[in-house]
Amino acid sequence: MNGRLTNFLHVVLLVASALLIGFLSTRYGFIHDFSRSQRASLSEPSRKLLDSMQGPVEIVSYARPQGNLRKTIGDFFARYQRAKPDLSLQFIDPDSDPDAMRAAGVQIDGEIELRYGTRNERLKVLSEAEISSALLRLSRPHERLVAYLEGEGERKPDGPANADLGQFGAVLKQRGILSLNLALATTPRIPDNIGLLVIANPRVPLAGAAAIEIVDYVERGGNLLWLLEADEDNGLGALADALSIRSLPGVIVDGAGQAFGIQDPSFVAVNRYPEHAIDKGFDLSTLFPQPVALAQVAPARWEFKSILQSSAQSWNETGHIPKGGEPAGDVRYDGNDGEISGPLDFGFAMTRLSPRPGAREQRVVVIGDGDFLSNSYLGNGGNRDFGARIFDWLLADDALIDIPEQVAEDRTIALSDPALALVSFGFLLGLPIVLAASGLWIWRQRRRR
Repeated sequence: MNGRLTNFLHVVLLVASALLIGFLSTRYGFIHDFSRSQRASLSEPSRKLLDSMQGPVEIVSYARPQGNLRKTIGDFFARYQRAKPDLSLQFIDPDSDPDAMRAAGVQIDGEIELRYGTRNERLKVLSEAEISSALLRLSRPHERLVAYLEGEGERKPDGPANADLGQFGAVLKQRGILSLNLALATTPRIPDNIGLLVIANPRVPLAGAAAIEIVDYVERGGNLLWLLEADEDNGLGALADALSIRSLPGVIVDGAGQAFGIQDPSFVAVNRYPEHAIDKGFDLSTLFPQPVALAQVAPARWEFKSILQSSAQSWNETGHIPKGGEPAGDVRYDGNDGEISGPLDFGFAMTRLSPRPGAREQRVVVIGDGDFLSNSYLGNGGNRDFGARIFDWLLADDALIDIPEQVAEDRTIALSDPALALVSFGFLLGLPIVLAASGLWIWRQRRRR
């Protein structure tokens, strides 16, 4: 009797313990990453960044409810929420109000917006390196100042016209980059406290004094973004000499654009980028209408790195300039007319030791196209994101969080060539011979019985 009572009590206690554990599991959670390299957890740099951020962080994902995309995004940001409880995640269906989404610049399903304080930044790539680096930029307290040259018909950073940069200027403002218009006719000297000077396609040649001041600004160590167009008469030949560059005649035409559905061969689509800090980890396609090819002039006073290149199917068309919708077959390469076959560079990032006190590096970017950041073309592919990367690099705000590569060490097998040959021989010949021999031995044993 006592034995039965003891067994009964043991069963009751076991059931009660199971129920209690089940109840506690609904109130308290426990998560532990048992992987060897902790690849299912946030890296230490990301955790330190989140610890340093004061105040809430809002994440808004424009993902449709269909499919598993929302779950993927939720599981990804759960790592961040465990490290920072006041990080919130909100989903918005882009199909609920398509007009509002287009006005907000939402382009792809799952696009992510990070909000911290009064700043925000939009991302299209879901990775720890991209998210943590964006949070690092948003957490910096200082605002950066960019001056846009005006007075000679340049693109306006706050203008609504198709050729202006108003939409991109709004993107930069959200990232803590303030812009001002600088007219050298009334301000003869470029202030040294600006972080960057932008020359965006002047329509008339600059006066001699203004052109000299821009060269002097560069010689003093100022950072520069220069957007060029084909056959642009800007009066900045002295600046081109100071930068050791020149533009090739005509515009680039590229037959590779047909793979993207682009009928106008003078619209160059890029989806592969040279290796540079601006292009690092960038895998979105960008579109450049009628870019002009650039060339380096020797001897160079700068360290040159190409950041934009056309394909091997391109050349600089110096005769007939194709118009929108014109078939690519109407354009022909003519080497006798001075045309050069691709790939052609149309974007350079240049550096040298800065003469400014406390500055380690002077940075300049020259791109043979200004339309890609204009209101008309900013929404194409990754134009907006690529432009933001250019500004971050020029303002020395391109520091990315160093996320160590998290791989499963036990999944990698390194074999020498002899060992690999031995394994291959074993599977292709050795194993079948062993199986055949064992089968023959079993057959003979059964025959003897």
